[in-house]
Amino acid sequence: MAYSPRARGRQVNAFQALALLVSFALIAGVGGVLAGAMVLPAVAVVTGTTNVAVTAFDNLPTELAVKALSEKSTMLAADGSVLATFYAENRVVVPLTAIAPIMQNAVIATEDKRFYAHGGIDPAGMLRAGVRNVLSPGGQQGASTLTQQYVKNTLIEAALRSGDYAAAAAAREATGAEGYSRKLREAKLAIALEKTTPKQTILEGYLNIAQFGINIYGIETAANHYFGKHASELNYIEGATLAGVTNSPTAFDPVKNPADSQGRRNIVLRLMQEQGYITDAEYTAGIATPIADTLHVQNSKVGCMAAGDVVPGSGYFCDYVTKVVASDPAFGATPRDRVDLLYRGGLTITTTLDPHQQAIADAEVKAGIPVDDPSGVASAISVVEPGSGKITAMAQNRNYTATLSQVAGETAVNYNTDKAYGGSGGFQPGSTFKPFTLVEWLKQGHSLNEMVDGTKKPLNENMFTTCGAKGTNKAYTPSNSEGNGHLMTVLQATMNSVNLAYLDMARQLDMCNIMAGAKDLGVHTATGADPSTNAANVIGTDTVAPLTMAAAFATFASGGTYCAPIAITSVRDANGKELAVPQAGCRQALEPRIANAVNYALSNVWKGTAKGVPEPPFTTAGKTGTTDLNEETWFVGYTPILTAAVWVGFPNTYTAMQNMTINGKRYYPNHQVFGASIAAPTWSRFMTQALAGVSVPSFGAVGTLELNGLPVSVPNVVGQSVDAATATLKGAGFRISVAPDQVGSSVPAGSVATQSPGAFSKVTKGSSITVQLSNGQPPAADPNQPGQPGQPGQPNQGGGNPGGGGPGNGKP
Repeated sequence: MAYSPRARGRQVNAFQALALLVSFALIAGVGGVLAGAMVLPAVAVVTGTTNVAVTAFDNLPTELAVKALSEKSTMLAADGSVLATFYAENRVVVPLTAIAPIMQNAVIATEDKRFYAHGGIDPAGMLRAGVRNVLSPGGQQGASTLTQQYVKNTLIEAALRSGDYAAAAAAREATGAEGYSRKLREAKLAIALEKTTPKQTILEGYLNIAQFGINIYGIETAANHYFGKHASELNYIEGATLAGVTNSPTAFDPVKNPADSQGRRNIVLRLMQEQGYITDAEYTAGIATPIADTLHVQNSKVGCMAAGDVVPGSGYFCDYVTKVVASDPAFGATPRDRVDLLYRGGLTITTTLDPHQQAIADAEVKAGIPVDDPSGVASAISVVEPGSGKITAMAQNRNYTATLSQVAGETAVNYNTDKAYGGSGGFQPGSTFKPFTLVEWLKQGHSLNEMVDGTKKPLNENMFTTCGAKGTNKAYTPSNSEGNGHLMTVLQATMNSVNLAYLDMARQLDMCNIMAGAKDLGVHTATGADPSTNAANVIGTDTVAPLTMAAAFATFASGGTYCAPIAITSVRDANGKELAVPQAGCRQALEPRIANAVNYALSNVWKGTAKGVPEPPFTTAGKTGTTDLNEETWFVGYTPILTAAVWVGFPNTYTAMQNMTINGKRYYPNHQVFGASIAAPTWSRFMTQALAGVSVPSFGAVGTLELNGLPVSVPNVVGQSVDAATATLKGAGFRISVAPDQVGSSVPAGSVATQSPGAFSKVTKGSSITVQLSNGQPPAADPNQPGQPGQPGQPNQGGGNPGGGGPGNGKP
């Protein structure tokens, strides 16, 4: 049966265990190993050690279950450069053919010179050690063969892999009854192993499993760490050094304890000389060589704290990848299985990180607000490739530090991601959330040139429809950031980010449909919840992660294809087998005509809220965002081939960015930080450099219907009362605006005297029709007009601005 680390049977005292061990060695020495194993139970009865015989041989297994060794995993950037390594045991497994023969001989000379002669145990050595332990009970002597040492290390490895630390400790036990019992277990398993396993395979296993220094496992890792070469390239001096380390990996570590290690190496050289593996001249030259002259130590940081040394600021992306592995069922049934795979599975993980873009993102987010800025304001940027979901860069103005001891400017919290992936819990997106209302507006047949009302006014939640039902009777008093808005086109409302105009749009829609559309684009809160359907969320009150916003806007950039953000393109296990990885699941989430219209609207941001921010010299679109009291500010923008979301704010509190200095710029008095203040310039600097020299295509053209809507004939309301005219125009899909000045007309006072645009004109649905009321007086004669204005049945066809005034200003 295969060995279970916990199946240890009945316990005995130290004298009984030693007696059994000596008896076994004596019989094995006279009659051979197999005879010792067969006769031992009978001897145990005679010597009074029956219990230990039962424990050690009747209950002990005869088969060693050998599992794949723990190997370090390696994370690569998209270009193949190594970002980080992860391991519980720093090991790279290699075949015996990849290990220099002199290295093999050095270990045999040192640990088991009769390796090729014995059958798993060395009876003479065991007897000698047992007698010495009887005579000197204060210190036990070892007599393990390479096979027994391999068995021991395999048992320890199996116990650690299963989380049975008590069994691992028992497998290491070297004193008293436990120590002798362990020797018996190892002896029996070693004998069984040698029956079925070639010597070369056992030697290969030992050289791969053995510890060769502090956190250095296996001969390949040791050769690389100490000498900067492969195990196949080791010379006899280097081989002697490593062979000497295994006796006590800490005490004889050549880096930590060079003097002791050199002394141990010289002993190994002498053994190699005595056994004919090296010449006298080589021995003399070897012991005369200072160990320091042979070392070429390759130090490497472990985990994601090393990633930033390779690609600037990539520690947070690296950490995100580890969280993906730990949470995705593609890498194991349980979180423990997944973490075990990462730290022991010898994976090669190829990621989506673009080192060029990452370096720019890191530099520019820290140029916007330095790490050590006294303000403490944070900034983060997530970059996603439209049409694939690949995360090409992820940076923030902090230094990645995954330790308990951190100083200002250091954190392990990833501001770019959801809370489950190391994130902070997300941030309110403000006006960057408005495009999701725009999407539903266009889906319902409305257009960009349709008129909406951005005037500041009190609202009520019962003005909004949620899943077909009106809201509760509760006052809602939003405002625009910079004064009142007016009647304006949706295009103007988007360009200038007018809150009340967008809430006016939402009143004509269903909140459930708006938020379902946002969800279709991957939008969710940073804690994983669906978008809230309350009216305030039209202007961005949920907390979301920058990565989520970047992926959602990438849908617009790609012409309507949504791809979930991905960080991993391939994973190979230690044997080179491709493993399943999380997929982007790209799908058509928007009709291209809707995406094209959104792109057209958002491309005007440089004429609106981002006016004054340098516009990149290629096709771009985007949206600024700022919360009510300037606690969070954003810019989410894109080109057809790259999308990025930049967030700026305080990471742990809702603190207004008002009346303060950030990166040397004074935002007071009466000055506040907006999306165009820091976030948009950071985005512009990044995108301009990231796509320098790259051919950037144009967005698809906006459709006529999405731009202007379907022309609708204006009904004639001249002569109607204000209430009747209002009902008539609204019923036809128009708005009504009553001019303040009344005019002379033949229609009764208070009735509509004129309208503009005139009756039967073809205009965009949703346009505002301005009417003037009659004062009841006859109209003045106009010598330039053949007829009188305002006669029923002959409406005024005069012009005028159907928009009813210029755009207002919302919180950008």
